[in-house]
Amino acid sequence: CVHCRAHLARHEELISKSFQGSHGRAYLFNSVVNVGCGPAEQRLLLTGLHSVADIFCQSCKTTLGWKYEQAFESSQKYKEGKFIIEMSHMVKENGWD
Repeated sequence: CVHCRAHLARHEELISKSFQGSHGRAYLFNSVVNVGCGPAEQRLLLTGLHSVADIFCQSCKTTLGWKYEQAFESSQKYKEGKFIIEMSHMVKENGWD
């Protein structure tokens, strides 16, 4: 976390660097750590309607991105259970590109 330096994810959990968050570029992860999850809500994103839950840093409570709970289009089902973290909230260390 760029705000409190809490560890959020391992590089091995990175799926894609080409996602869009609410405030800019974002990364898609299989799993994350040290985050809490808010209630799920339906949002119309660039790739269609999804049920997502905001995720936040357990240490400083900053909203980091979201978890895909459900995708309503079959081409987007691969995102279910995955996490978006916006780049502006991440510190990349130990060989991240």
